[in-house]
Amino acid sequence: MALTHLNERGEANMVDVSEKIPSVRQAHAQAVIKMSAEAFDLLTQGKHKKGDVFAIARIAGIQAAKKCADLIPLCHPLMLSKVQVDFEIEQSNCSIKVLTMCKLTGQTGVEMEALTAASVAALTIYDMCKAVDKHMQIVDTKVLAKSGGKSGGWQLAQTDNEQES
Repeated sequence: MALTHLNERGEANMVDVSEKIPSVRQAHAQAVIKMSAEAFDLLTQGKHKKGDVFAIARIAGIQAAKKCADLIPLCHPLMLSKVQVDFEIEQSNCSIKVLTMCKLTGQTGVEMEALTAASVAALTIYDMCKAVDKHMQIVDTKVLAKSGGKSGGWQLAQTDNEQES
């Protein structure tokens, strides 16, 4: 299997997508941030001293998706048509699941943009809540699904644990 991000001399190489047919492409990703009960309660009740953590994290995630090519060297700059950042509150384990979706009509996928949005939104929650809980963990960052392009759609299979929740 040939590596797509290396040229014939083994040097870093941005993939040429100019011959690909544009199609509607979409990707969904997630990141989970686990925290103490105290930090979780402040966050979910909107009583955090730094203000509306979810609003700031949502904006940070959207901005991050738009800046993905500036952060990850061989990513193509993309004209995103939609970036969505949502949060699922998971009371049972004091965690927040950051769920993102990126969409465009173009010649390359948007998985990295969705992952970047989820990661930066979770990092923003960490930054805004770290005064209350320095031991938060960001875990389970992954692509959940993608659609479009030559290879079509793909969805991550749920594990037994995920199906039970």
